[in-house]
Amino acid sequence: MSDGKCTHCGHQGLEPGFLADHKQPGFGVWVEGELERGVFGGAKMMGRSKWLVDARRCPQCYHVELFAGRQL
Repeated sequence: MSDGKCTHCGHQGLEPGFLADHKQPGFGVWVEGELERGVFGGAKMMGRSKWLVDARRCPQCYHVELFAGRQL
């Protein structure tokens, strides 16, 4: 995916990267559905599809694009 095209400026060749979540170091996760909070304020995630988030940055305009990479 590093050869993708920036949707902001059109530059060809996005740089790979990732978003780090403080509770899950090393990766971010996309969760299906609207945000619902549980009793203790955290997001309800049981029974929902979860996907690793891939991030790509444009080296020309620094725009960051996020992609739901692979399902967990």
